[in-house]
Amino acid sequence: MSYLDTLNEEQKKAVLHTKGPLLVLAGAGAGKTRVITHRILNLIHQGIAPEKILAVTFTNKAAKEMRERVNALLNEDDGINLPISSNARPFVATFHSLGVHILRTHSQLLNVPRHFSIFDRGDSIRAIKAALKDVQIDPKEFEPRKILSAISKQKGEAVSVDVYEQEVGNEFFKKTVARVWRAYEKRLNDGKALDFDDLLLKTLKLLQNHENVRIYYQNIWSHIHIDEYQDTNKVQYELSKILAGTNENICVVGDGDQNIYSWRGANMQNILDFEKRYNDSKTILLEQNYRSTKTILGAANDIIQKNKERIEKNLFTENNKGDAISLIPTLDETHEAETVTTKITELTKKGVQPKEIAVLYRANFQSRALEESFLSKNLPYQVLGVRFFERKEIKDILSFIKVALNPESIVDLTRIINVPPRGIGKTTLMRMIEKKEHELSPALRKRVDDFRTFLSSIETMTREKPLSETIKYIVRASGLEDKLKNGTEDDIERLENIKELVTLATRYNVLSPEEATLKLLEDAALATDQDELKEDRNAVRLMTVHASKGLEFDYVFIAGLEDGLFPHSGDDPNKDSEEERRLFYVALTRARKKIYLLYASTRTIYGSKEINLPSEFITDIPEHFLEYEESDTSSLKTIYLE
Repeated sequence: MSYLDTLNEEQKKAVLHTKGPLLVLAGAGAGKTRVITHRILNLIHQGIAPEKILAVTFTNKAAKEMRERVNALLNEDDGINLPISSNARPFVATFHSLGVHILRTHSQLLNVPRHFSIFDRGDSIRAIKAALKDVQIDPKEFEPRKILSAISKQKGEAVSVDVYEQEVGNEFFKKTVARVWRAYEKRLNDGKALDFDDLLLKTLKLLQNHENVRIYYQNIWSHIHIDEYQDTNKVQYELSKILAGTNENICVVGDGDQNIYSWRGANMQNILDFEKRYNDSKTILLEQNYRSTKTILGAANDIIQKNKERIEKNLFTENNKGDAISLIPTLDETHEAETVTTKITELTKKGVQPKEIAVLYRANFQSRALEESFLSKNLPYQVLGVRFFERKEIKDILSFIKVALNPESIVDLTRIINVPPRGIGKTTLMRMIEKKEHELSPALRKRVDDFRTFLSSIETMTREKPLSETIKYIVRASGLEDKLKNGTEDDIERLENIKELVTLATRYNVLSPEEATLKLLEDAALATDQDELKEDRNAVRLMTVHASKGLEFDYVFIAGLEDGLFPHSGDDPNKDSEEERRLFYVALTRARKKIYLLYASTRTIYGSKEINLPSEFITDIPEHFLEYEESDTSSLKTIYLE
């Protein structure tokens, strides 16, 4: 069986286990994607139809990679006897895109149109601000993001607004959340929209409340795979369990040591208690690391073993010992950034490709000083976190499509009613929303009618023309192209971004026009930081440690290793220290060849200069893994002594 030849013994056990619940505890760099893809291939070899297999992961990037690797294995394997006419493939998706697929198929049961709108985070925050005003609360009194976070966490725990209202008691903040949540839900309902969390919660409720739908999907997918299982919340756990049905042919793959998302509802107990929740389950440990040097793994193992809440495992590798981990003290954030860019310049002069280098940090604000230094040294870099689909001009184009497909989408209508300006004011907009356009003057009614006609033409094109042509039409017919083409340099850049959207849209032209449109809107709403990673761009990657999960680089710089910053201060020191330690473990295990650890004696945070102690994580690494490096201060104009 040639497809098994590239696997180690533990990987083979996981691949060959085909019946009943299976837990694969896969350490960093232990080949978990290889195991999932080869397990899928083996199931097909055993006679399971490809379309009966489901694989679910968390990011579009991970799903795309898994899908491509599965397809490559199937295309290259001569031993599979599939019908010549069969184009069937396993269903590989993120949790949220799986939810969209199920909800669109059964939208009539939810009283939403098949073309329901999906609120991204920006849409949700604006809706929360409006909901605060609806219940006569000043948005300045309560941070909308904090309200949204509280609602999101409850939805992730499978709690509805009705249940939450009954359980809040007299706690003032919770009572406020309940009031705002109710108004927020009304805005979602009025706009025939679902938010990010609804895509999972509504799917779960649909499967729980409709036996015929539940049985339908349990019959469609006989073998379930869940990647990054340590990151599942309650809704995702329940969804997985329902889809697995009574046969429980479910394989979950994960690593409790890389659970770093408890703040957004990830429940590590799902992986810790897997054997209790699934009878007759089998557990396999993947401890051989194929990514990092012995030095890097040794330090990572020593760091993570200090945590108490974990399943014991110890990574090992047959790779070489490798370079020591460099520890570099710096004076402040400016000196730290200059030290990073100086080291990177030295590496690139030795032939290291910039795209094989990453600079990781705990908090987004740390990127400012780093970017300034990269710019001053003219080093190519890319910051993950600046999302293409969040740019105003891109959201405008997508809103034209969304309101054409879903005329009830007030958020999108409000967004583009005057893009570009067409002389429709707030009063006229309210008449449109209230369906009282007959009360308008003839001149205003004509403007509204022209706008409605334009939207109708877009809706027709989404059914008949390639997606890229539809977008070109929107830009041209709306007048946006002429406005931006004759505008400022920023306007010209916005037009270039829209042209990039057209280029992106051509990738969807292989689908039918309607399916292509829905897929682009779905991908845009569900995009993550990692989707902005342009593999063909030869640039150093700057990102938070959270954003780096699942990625790997030859050289990794970890900046800001100071107590209070990394580990980050928190209200619950016991819980936070374990998760922060897991986060540092993730940072270390991103590196293949070499790690640089940096800390600053002083750092300006929120306008105040603070004197720092080195992170406890540094002292937790045995000295024989470290080499101490002095940083050059000659380039600094100012040295702070406090």
